[in-house]
Amino acid sequence: MDEQGIIQKTADHVRVLLSGDSSGHDWFHVERVRNTALAIAREEGADEFIVDLAALLHDVADWKFADGDHTASPRAARRWLETQELVPGVIEHVEEIVASLSFKGAGVATPMRTLEGQIVQDADRLDALGAIGIARTFAYGGHKGQALHDPAIPPQMHASFEAYKSNVGTTINHFYEKLLLLKDRMNTAAGKRLAAERHAFMERFLEQFFAEWQGQR
Repeated sequence: MDEQGIIQKTADHVRVLLSGDSSGHDWFHVERVRNTALAIAREEGADEFIVDLAALLHDVADWKFADGDHTASPRAARRWLETQELVPGVIEHVEEIVASLSFKGAGVATPMRTLEGQIVQDADRLDALGAIGIARTFAYGGHKGQALHDPAIPPQMHASFEAYKSNVGTTINHFYEKLLLLKDRMNTAAGKRLAAERHAFMERFLEQFFAEWQGQR
């Protein structure tokens, strides 16, 4: 099995699929998640080939762009992997990670069975935090036509994935409905360390945002 060749072909495949995206789910998002995941994998002693493949494929046919179909992404990942010469178990492992990765609401647990899955999940969530996370949140909000902020619309702590998928809120609410919850849902030591700093940055941003909203600064 030519692991490096498969990784290169997969990267080329995903780069083409996600080119031109303006929602914050573009190739550069995948590349950042991949780099972070591989760094954590080396620290944790995980299978870097599985981590690399799952990080590369984690956002193909994302449910947010597939009419809410949460099975679209793992199916797309499997279809691609079945075109490659892989040893038994690799396709199933990567498909499982892609299927289980996403945040599904404040009240919905999203455990990862394997260390490789935990690492890719942490890396993806880290890209939703900090300065990059803030930029991506507003890019996605604009893409979806969401209001920037409306004090009359409170955040919703969704108890089910269906409620989370159907939510029509504001971009600022998304910080409270998801982003500020991620720090305490990290799996690995590296993920927790990096998330703490990025979480603190977002808190400072929100403090400044609301002060400016009230005309205090």
